[in-house]
Amino acid sequence: MKFTPLFLAMALSPWFCLAAQTVTPMTVDTVASYETVRPEADFIKRVDMIPMRDGVKLYTVTVMKKGTKNAPILLSRTPYDAKGSASRVASQSITEIMQVMDAEFVEDNYIRVYQDIRGLHNSEGDYVTNRPLSGPLNDTGIDESTDAYDTIDWLVKNLPDNNGKVGIVGSSYLGFTALMAEINPHPALKAAVPQSPMVDGWMGDDWFHNGAFRNNSLDYAVSQSTAKAEGHAAMGVADDYSRYLEAGSTGDFAKHWGFDAYPFVQKLMQNPAYTEFWSLQAVDKLMAERKLTVPTMLVVGQWDQEDSYGAPAVYKALEGQDKNNDLLSLVIGPWRHSGVNHYGYKLGALNFNGDTAKEFRLNYMKPFFDHHLKGAPNPNTPPVLTYATGANKWQVSNHWPAGTDKKLYLTANAGLSFVAPAKAKANSDAARDQYVSDPAKPVPFVPRPVFMDDARQWKPWLVQDQRFASSRPDVLVYQTDALDQAVHIMGQPMVDLFAATSGSDGDFVVKLIDVYPNTSTGGLVQGALEETLAGFEMPVGIEIFRGRYVHGFDKPQALKPGKVEQYQFGLPHVNHVFLPGHKIMVQVQSSLFPLYDRNPQTYVDNIFFAKAKDYQKATVSVYHSADAPSSVSLPIVAD
Repeated sequence: MKFTPLFLAMALSPWFCLAAQTVTPMTVDTVASYETVRPEADFIKRVDMIPMRDGVKLYTVTVMKKGTKNAPILLSRTPYDAKGSASRVASQSITEIMQVMDAEFVEDNYIRVYQDIRGLHNSEGDYVTNRPLSGPLNDTGIDESTDAYDTIDWLVKNLPDNNGKVGIVGSSYLGFTALMAEINPHPALKAAVPQSPMVDGWMGDDWFHNGAFRNNSLDYAVSQSTAKAEGHAAMGVADDYSRYLEAGSTGDFAKHWGFDAYPFVQKLMQNPAYTEFWSLQAVDKLMAERKLTVPTMLVVGQWDQEDSYGAPAVYKALEGQDKNNDLLSLVIGPWRHSGVNHYGYKLGALNFNGDTAKEFRLNYMKPFFDHHLKGAPNPNTPPVLTYATGANKWQVSNHWPAGTDKKLYLTANAGLSFVAPAKAKANSDAARDQYVSDPAKPVPFVPRPVFMDDARQWKPWLVQDQRFASSRPDVLVYQTDALDQAVHIMGQPMVDLFAATSGSDGDFVVKLIDVYPNTSTGGLVQGALEETLAGFEMPVGIEIFRGRYVHGFDKPQALKPGKVEQYQFGLPHVNHVFLPGHKIMVQVQSSLFPLYDRNPQTYVDNIFFAKAKDYQKATVSVYHSADAPSSVSLPIVAD
């Protein structure tokens, strides 16, 4: 019998084979699995359970393009599902299944590896949030440093076609695991790019900022600590402002929803001050005690709404070791949290010159890895690379901060001046401004309704127009006249606030704002006013400080009603240009709710467990006299 090409094609097709089977109406229709990687795929994917030194095995996904040879390994260790990280889209194209930031690497002879950290998703073992380094807080001998070492050791010995060199990269929690890999690093680890790393959860990363608790940490604890990261707070959709306000204290809220049953929530609530529970976990302090041997590029977004503290803190801790300015670099881009790995065209109402994230990855991050992992020519990685918002351009610096501090003083009549206040002839109420802070009506951190789970609201909140707040009576507003020349700052603005309260505790929020001219360059589009930034009050930096820690983060104390205290703290690191015609504004208030828990303004031992009677109104006084000259220091550079 002669078979035609058409018959052969039909006979070999899955449809023909299935049709040839005998089936009945009761034939079971399920199959055990479907192989998503088809013969036509342009990549190879493998899954391994890599053994650690204590016998625990960690789920690890490796992906490489077909034909990859003598290739470096780019590793990420994640609590957010390694399997999903390598399955972005169901496709036979490697650039579609991998994350956006992976495309330039997997297309250029890199082996890409994602691994679930122990205890989560498909890995074995027990999960501990930000597992402390082996030492005073961890007597097991097992931590993220040892797991990274064991993983790298297995990969270079067992993955075919690798060149024996490994780089590590990742953002947020993955930034934390990248930094931990640099402590007692494996010899094959040749380069690291920790992005928005979780470094100190109390000082200014995820859980607290200067002692004020971030309420959305509770939902994170539930999602990550239920089984193997399989949970989510089942609270439905409601205005979080009302929901948290009606609950009472954050402790009451946690109890109502059953969150207090989670060990990590108990860790947060039982350790509200900066004791050794937190300080001995701080990664910047751990790294400062050790010699940096792995070339490191630290990355953070200027408007990182989750982990703005970590990267600059590690840079500050390690920069003194980098005598030749070639081992450590710092990058600050115009992004939200983890924005470096996504699309960098815009953030909120702000538009930038092209895809700043992709531009950075292609022009700086990949050449950095290529040099250290593939032997490519030295790209002369900038010691400091920052994006000047306002001017919208990348700038290179030899050190950070790059500016020279100049105090911008709060003045009478809601003004700001670079001239220090003169000595008054007599005491006068003109040297202070007051507002009433009412815990029953806290200032929201974004316009209501508040949905902290809504990415559209959460991701860009740090560039939210502040006009919704500046009109409130419990927000003090100070501003300059319109600038006749640009003011360019590169560094960390520092708050020096002299204030008193009629209560025995209180929070202080300071915002540095760029006020756009109240004119429109737009026009009518189909009868409607084109969206413009006329009068836009754009936050350059926002931060909070819990008053009880004014004399030491490990020494909470009641404030003496009416006593003027000096509150000193930093705003996020920035490179920003206040353009001519714009104004510089400073706002002062006492709450950012419900992102941060309410301060009852009556001193209690633990705010998590404050009672209804503890929440009291307080009159807050902000001083701008010669003896109490409140200011924000701006790190100004001369252009």
